[in-house]
Amino acid sequence: MEYTGDPAGPAAYLDAATASPLHPVTREALLAALEDGWADPARLYAAGRRAQQLSDAARAAFAEALGVRADEVSFWPSGTAAAQAAVLGGLAGRARKGDTLVHSAIEHSAVLHAAARGKAAEVGVDRLGRLDLDAWERAVAAPGVALASLISASHEVGTVQPVAAAAAYCAEAGVPLFVDAAQSVGRADVPPGWSLLSASAHKWGGPPGVGVLVVRKGVRWISPYPQDDLYRPGTPGSVDLPAVVAAAASLRAVRAEAKAEAVRLSALVDRIRARVPELVPDVEVVGDPEQRLPHLVTFSCLYVDGEALLHALDRAGFAVSSGSSCTASTLRPSHVLEAMGVLSHGNVRVSLHRGTTEADVDRFLAVLPGLVETIRRAAGM
Repeated sequence: MEYTGDPAGPAAYLDAATASPLHPVTREALLAALEDGWADPARLYAAGRRAQQLSDAARAAFAEALGVRADEVSFWPSGTAAAQAAVLGGLAGRARKGDTLVHSAIEHSAVLHAAARGKAAEVGVDRLGRLDLDAWERAVAAPGVALASLISASHEVGTVQPVAAAAAYCAEAGVPLFVDAAQSVGRADVPPGWSLLSASAHKWGGPPGVGVLVVRKGVRWISPYPQDDLYRPGTPGSVDLPAVVAAAASLRAVRAEAKAEAVRLSALVDRIRARVPELVPDVEVVGDPEQRLPHLVTFSCLYVDGEALLHALDRAGFAVSSGSSCTASTLRPSHVLEAMGVLSHGNVRVSLHRGTTEADVDRFLAVLPGLVETIRRAAGM
């Protein structure tokens, strides 16, 4: 059924892979936690004890959601901080075993920047963005490897990575595996076998400024940052406890909705994947069509400037991402699309959330062809 409504309809936010709109539970929990979560949990007076109870409850909620022990969970100022702490702390803890980080070619830029501090070995992916497992097996078995890093699912094209198989090869080699699960937590379970895991609350509809790091018992991890006077096996200093409480409450809520939302959003993504190549000439839809996140689709338009298309869509009422979500401002091509060997011109990433409607998608599909045609015509194509 074609869209027959007004192309200039209400604005549609389609960039949930960057940050999802706040879940209603987030707002409720945040306001409630501000009443009792403002004090220092380390203090022994009543207000401190109430804050400590909130902190313990939030940690227990995350542990239950992730299938780990509560004392394996720590909180960080962001998903980036948690991921970089995992890499740098994991390498520091394994310094006697080696000094090399093995990582996929499609890791988030936060991980790649951490990797650039030392020795690293990169493992490629195929045209669907899926890890080359044979190369991974050889890489983690090489002498001097201290840690391996694998994103659970690509933040740019949505391809789900073979975490279980990669973890099995790491276990054979005696190498801990760090999984950046920012795009998966709250939407899909992460396969077991990993040693460290990070997540980011604003990806699932929690508040910004809350990163989660899990370090399994038996994994040697040394904080890469100076510590404070109290022994805290996480970020030095205080965390935003009300935000942490809201993040835990929202994760519980989105997990309860995850299966139904995955079915609904996956059908909308399937529609975009099928219709965009039919409506727009010279388009490549990238990423695995089946082994993928339910809410994310990426396509590239030949002879189109990605920034121009992004602005045109914004003027038409659509918030989307173009190119690498974390390197778009640098004017360099997406390292993920380069690693896949796919078209990177005019790249658009559409990522849906619980508030996205079928009408939003239909209006996007109605507006996109004309915008692409206009940009191509202006470029003389």
